[in-house]
Amino acid sequence: MAMAALRKEGRRFAPLVSSPNPINAIRSTLAPTEEQVGLGVRSISTQVVRNRMKSVRNIQKITKAMKMVAASKLRAIQVRAENSRGLWQPFTALLGDTPSVNVKKNVIVTISSDKGLCGGINSTSVKISRALHKINSGPDTQCKYVVLGEKGKAQLIRDSKKDIELIMTELQKNFLNYTQVSVLADDILKNVEFDALRIVFNKFQSVVSFLPTTATVLSPEIVERESEAGGKIGDLDSYEIEGGETKSEVLQNLAEFQFSCVMFNAVLENACSEQGARMSAMDSSSRNAGDMLDRLTLTYNRTRQASITTELIEIISGASALEG
Repeated sequence: MAMAALRKEGRRFAPLVSSPNPINAIRSTLAPTEEQVGLGVRSISTQVVRNRMKSVRNIQKITKAMKMVAASKLRAIQVRAENSRGLWQPFTALLGDTPSVNVKKNVIVTISSDKGLCGGINSTSVKISRALHKINSGPDTQCKYVVLGEKGKAQLIRDSKKDIELIMTELQKNFLNYTQVSVLADDILKNVEFDALRIVFNKFQSVVSFLPTTATVLSPEIVERESEAGGKIGDLDSYEIEGGETKSEVLQNLAEFQFSCVMFNAVLENACSEQGARMSAMDSSSRNAGDMLDRLTLTYNRTRQASITTELIEIISGASALEG
């Protein structure tokens, strides 16, 4: 095998030996071209770092653009969310908010987002929903879920699929208004039996802060029962009912209108918190990408300088050897 390899190498160098200047011909064959040097081991590390820098720079552009989009959406939703708070506050003053009420049929309405990259607002809503489900579940009581949003669905369906009564997604695909939310509330009231609806959402406070909140809406029967038992809801008897409607009919209308108003405010507050959290997350991502880019630039410069220094040393060493 060694002889065969030698004969093969001999055939390769045969044309060179027959040339007028064989030494120069062999030297030119063995010397790497500029293209080969560019793809050599010394330049591979700088090429890898350069590709990595390009990727990080592209990611930074994307995160900056997403931050600007979230900021524009936040400004549009924030005013509407603050104005919607005046819808449900009169109902709280009239009917109160009793999260500690004991009922047999509990329904937890978990409001989440359809898209990610917005911090931990969806995880927070799911954790509170699971805690409420654990508290209100028992041998004589039942607790079900109504999930709004793709992210809440993805988390709750893992371990509570049998307890999910209704799933609604793509809430923010169209412009959010009261008519749209009232249709969703009407679907929930028609398809789900409940004594108490516990709505879990994130209340917007600032761009970097949101407050996990639970609002309770009671069914007309439970409101009437609590009214007869006294307490804050017992003040309903002091109001005079005009027209031909009975007290049960008035409570039915109040409960439906209260639920739609609370849902409208909760959806807007959660959407506002989502955009604020996304804006904050994208700002942090942009700054992290900038820091990574600085470190990669330093690494690239050090690697390039080391390669240049090594080549200079080899050239000087070769020149010294030729002189010696």
